[in-house]
Amino acid sequence: MEFSKRSFIAAVVGASCTACVPWNLGRTTEGVLMYGLIGKMTAVEGQRDALAAILITGLRDMPGNLSYIVAVAPEDPNALWITEVWTDAEAHKASLSLPSVQDAIGKGRPLIAGLERIAETAPLGGVGLPK
Repeated sequence: MEFSKRSFIAAVVGASCTACVPWNLGRTTEGVLMYGLIGKMTAVEGQRDALAAILITGLRDMPGNLSYIVAVAPEDPNALWITEVWTDAEAHKASLSLPSVQDAIGKGRPLIAGLERIAETAPLGGVGLPK
């Protein structure tokens, strides 16, 4: 297998940057890695905005939730992207039993045509997240 000079340099720089990440970056004050999810939800034809409203208003005040972003996909009139950041995976799991979340799931389920879990992540930081 042959590498170009550019590929080799990119790999070395990438590995070097990874080694320089502080050990506590992306960790809560308890030292636990944050937990992230990126998902794509497809609404029933013409119901994207109604589904987005349910998600935005029904999923507030969830203990351990640091960020919950609902965004439209401009190229797809039925798609929503949901990006979540939690203090840890357990906080996310516990949120699924909250009455407000169960209510939002009940209201939203008939409007959902499809759901894809794109990625689980370990957020390192960003605007609005703990330092």
